[in-house]
Amino acid sequence: MKTVQEIFSVTDYRPWPLPVEEWTYYQEWNRALFLHWEVPAEQLRPLVPPQLELDTFNGATWVSLVAFTMEQIRPKGFPAVGLISNFDEINLRTYVQWGEKPGVYFLSIEAGKLLSAYTARVLSGLPYEPVSIRRRSGVVQRYTSVNRKRDFQLDASFRIGSKEIGKSALDLFLTEKYCLYMDNSGRLFRYEIHHKPWSLYQVEQLDLKVAYRMGGITLVGKPDVIHYSDGVKVIAWNKLRVDS
Repeated sequence: MKTVQEIFSVTDYRPWPLPVEEWTYYQEWNRALFLHWEVPAEQLRPLVPPQLELDTFNGATWVSLVAFTMEQIRPKGFPAVGLISNFDEINLRTYVQWGEKPGVYFLSIEAGKLLSAYTARVLSGLPYEPVSIRRRSGVVQRYTSVNRKRDFQLDASFRIGSKEIGKSALDLFLTEKYCLYMDNSGRLFRYEIHHKPWSLYQVEQLDLKVAYRMGGITLVGKPDVIHYSDGVKVIAWNKLRVDS
């Protein structure tokens, strides 16, 4: 309970007030590697529901591949169950807006445990699928995954810097989002979330092999922007339909 109170202790950095409804889930997004690419809007547009506006930074659209460890996910009032609650995840996301609330839209979500992927997909409606993901800790950290069904591949070995970066406007655009959007059979939903601002670190060394292809978008080679964070503690609310 103390952890939740600390998450709510400061909210003035948020772009809009906290929801008035009771929150429903607690979770932690730890050891996060962010790989960001600028992509052409005309290639991204067919992958995003037509109701959603593509959010831009200085006129450019972006996608991000984020590898991290989901931990301690649990409903309010219940304990976490490690077998389901803790798993490595890789998501491919872009940046969208509905009304006055900018957020993220997931193009794919991969989970390193079959049971976790199934449970998350059923409970949230988000497009989780199970894949093989391995994570190595240490001075040089590493995320590797292979998704044979989609022909996705990630092999990222990296060393992080010791000091937090001063966040630019682009850094904030790519990381500080407080809702996500989901479409389900043509219906559009929004999940509100809250966490303290990400502490971002420079990645000093990155050996990367990546191959993610969706529609006309192909992510290969070095990203345009790279971040690392130890993680954030997150509060989430039930989804709300926004297009009705």
